[in-house]
Amino acid sequence: MGIAQKHSINTFAKRRKRGAVVRILLAICLALAAAWAGYWFIGSGAVKSGMAAWFDARRAEGWTAEYSDLSVKGFPSRFDTTLTAPHLLDPLSGLGWQAPFFQLLTLSYTPNHVIAVWPNTQTITSPKGVYTLASTDMRASLVIAPSTALAPERATLTATGVSLAPEDAAPGDTLSMNALRLAGEHVDGAEARYHLGLAAEGVAPPATFLTQVEGAGDRPGAMPRVIESVIADLTVDLTAPWDRHALEDARPQPTRVDIKQIGATWGAMSLRASGTLDIDGTGQPEGRVTIEARGWREMLALARGAGALTPDMAQTAERALGMMADGKGAIEVPLRIGEGRVWLGPIPIASAPLMRLQ
Repeated sequence: MGIAQKHSINTFAKRRKRGAVVRILLAICLALAAAWAGYWFIGSGAVKSGMAAWFDARRAEGWTAEYSDLSVKGFPSRFDTTLTAPHLLDPLSGLGWQAPFFQLLTLSYTPNHVIAVWPNTQTITSPKGVYTLASTDMRASLVIAPSTALAPERATLTATGVSLAPEDAAPGDTLSMNALRLAGEHVDGAEARYHLGLAAEGVAPPATFLTQVEGAGDRPGAMPRVIESVIADLTVDLTAPWDRHALEDARPQPTRVDIKQIGATWGAMSLRASGTLDIDGTGQPEGRVTIEARGWREMLALARGAGALTPDMAQTAERALGMMADGKGAIEVPLRIGEGRVWLGPIPIASAPLMRLQ
């Protein structure tokens, strides 16, 4: 056999071997693609049926739980679930929500990380009335623990151009803010402890509210129209984990609140609060909170105008705080909360808020 013939045979064998390798790789790729496609279609079907079953279960409990369409798209890398015209109403709490659409977006290979997207206009129902919630953008990121309880591990909601107004509101009845950020995370090592945060910028109270509270002050119309910032940083212990059962069954209730900081800046007024509250089974808080404030006389006037303080309570508080203020008009006041009241030393200055989740 000649050299040329041997070379030709070797070349043919190499090409045949390479061809076999290519066919094997192609078969593996096709098998993987078919498996992934199967996973996506099975997964999208499970997402769709699970969502439909949840709405069916709420209707069986007497809720209003409706939507006009439910779809899951995004093949091959996403599960993008869209509810068209969803409407939920819990008859026991009186809380409800409806919107033109609602979306849950997730990568198919990380199904426990969900992005929620809301429309620009939503309707919120509460025992106190029906409200229109508008925004230029509202979305949330949610990481869920890998369990059937669907317990959130951490969540962040951001919104811009937010406004909230009663149904058929007059022009001055709208609360608005430039930006809102809410965040929460489950604290490791505790079954039902959560670290919560809030930051709001450019908060404009309803004009009707400003007119009411300014009417009790010495300078009507002098308050700035916008609260520069509102912040909160606190840790809350609940009676049970906040998971899907919190919406389907009874709401977990707070048992302890550790306030690292709650504050607001509004013109010349600045307020900061910190402390710890224990909450009993009826929602009554007990504990101590320290208040740091500037412009406290204006705050008392606003509280009196809003009805949070009676004129007698406001007058008593003003006399007591005047003795505690420094030369710049700032105060640092320890308050005791208990017996349904807020106490400044031995003097009750306000009713304690009832801390119950509906």
